[in-house]
Amino acid sequence: MIEDLWYKNAIIYSLDLETFMDLNGDGVGDFEGLSRRLDYLQAMGVDTVWLAPFQPTPNKDNGYDIKDYYGVDPRHGTSGNFVEFMHQANKRGIKVIIDLVVNHTSDEHPWFQNARSGENAKLRDWYVWSRKKPRNWNKGMVFPGVQKATWTYDAKAKAYYFHRFYKFQPDLNIENREVREEIHRIMGYWLELGVAGFRVDAVPFILETQGAGKLGSELKFDYLKEMRRFVQWRRGNAVLLGEANVEPRESIKFFGEEGEGLHLMFNFYVNQYLFYSLATADVRPLAKALEETRTKVPSAQWANFLRNHDELDIDRLKEEEKQKVFEKFGPQKKMQLYDRGIRRRLAPMLGNRQQLELAYSVMFSLPGTPVMRYGDELGMGENLSLEERDAVRTPMQWSGDAQAGFSEANHLVHPLIDEGPYAYQRVNVEAQRRDPGSLLNWMTALIRLRQECPEIGWGDWEILETDSPQILVMHYRWQNSCLVILHNFDSHAHVASFTLQEEYEQTLVNLCKNGESKADENRQHHITLNAYGYAWYRAGGLSHFMRKA
Repeated sequence: MIEDLWYKNAIIYSLDLETFMDLNGDGVGDFEGLSRRLDYLQAMGVDTVWLAPFQPTPNKDNGYDIKDYYGVDPRHGTSGNFVEFMHQANKRGIKVIIDLVVNHTSDEHPWFQNARSGENAKLRDWYVWSRKKPRNWNKGMVFPGVQKATWTYDAKAKAYYFHRFYKFQPDLNIENREVREEIHRIMGYWLELGVAGFRVDAVPFILETQGAGKLGSELKFDYLKEMRRFVQWRRGNAVLLGEANVEPRESIKFFGEEGEGLHLMFNFYVNQYLFYSLATADVRPLAKALEETRTKVPSAQWANFLRNHDELDIDRLKEEEKQKVFEKFGPQKKMQLYDRGIRRRLAPMLGNRQQLELAYSVMFSLPGTPVMRYGDELGMGENLSLEERDAVRTPMQWSGDAQAGFSEANHLVHPLIDEGPYAYQRVNVEAQRRDPGSLLNWMTALIRLRQECPEIGWGDWEILETDSPQILVMHYRWQNSCLVILHNFDSHAHVASFTLQEEYEQTLVNLCKNGESKADENRQHHITLNAYGYAWYRAGGLSHFMRKA
């Protein structure tokens, strides 16, 4: 049955409509533009697209301030355009996951406008209120240094309302059964239109106990189980991908002891230690993080990523570890954000092709499902002159033509990167398609390699011991098939020596290039990896399918 869980071996591509492709010439990306680019995603090997919010919004927070859950923002097209996009995606075998943003709404949402109209308003209890100013009015802020409070006074309502995020994003009262039923209707609506699941935004905040004086004192996981049951009944193979930056020991509560919670969850903990290892060339903390996040729930899966649409959050690192990452990848104050993260794209952070390939090879080889961010397959850069998270939300660079082939408009939703080594004239799809050695073509080959290695998504794994703390060696076994994947995080060459016991593991065939490794008389393999080198091996050669159970 595990083989039927499609998300175990998926390749997820994250994009924001407004910055991907504009077809109608207004400077903002739209569904018609995205539909025209589905062939690009299919050719690259992407089989799942995750869309950022596209519903009607005042757009004060990248669309995460929604004022109507049942439509499409006019900037992106119509509901008809969405349905046509879904049809085109289905034709190509591409699944679609959309953001489910139900921790809060926009303050312009009709629900909130009704709720603030008076104490006896029909929807008053759909939000969280306090007549008096709570003592914790400025505690628990998501955006420290930018956000001023979590409770704001509303003169019309004559009360304070709670908001984990910005003041224009009032929190919904999830403890109200009517609110939870409405969330189910929202999910049901989009499932009927064909989506394959939801990336659930800010899961811990959805589940937390709310109200003055009791912020986050308890997480009610029954609400998450309700969502899971609803999704499974409406569409049996639909998934919930959760954003929950939690301690490893807490993760089982989100997955569920018996797999009754989230199907997938972003592995923020491993992500942070991956960047620590990239900064220091010491893989031991990363190996420890992988072990700490090991899950024994068969249906559960981690989603691994390098960068996303937000800052690189490193707040769970120890202070000394955090400073090493800042020094290496975000040394200037303008590169940092919220005292916890780095607001840069991957390519300029790492600064060289060798380490960029290493980072992506590692991410694709970790236990779980890989998630890519649009433009990272090209090595796009950032624009640090833009505010906060917008630095990494610049338009997709399709060509060296005017406006990077993104739009024919004179004014775009965000400025293009048009200066320096990451300018669109140098870094774009059209140029890299024609270059056999480009990052885009390398990434396409990596995606194909990952899809040919289902052991990573479905198999058992262990970290093999070596004498080199700079080298991570992952060993996977599934249905009598075995993978060994090695990565050297150092800027110097090293030899990885490790032992494999099975007879068919004494010969390892390189999956990236011609070559193999033969074990010595002690069943030890000795493999040399160059600076930032990596190698993917299959035990016993490519006839492994003959041994599958």
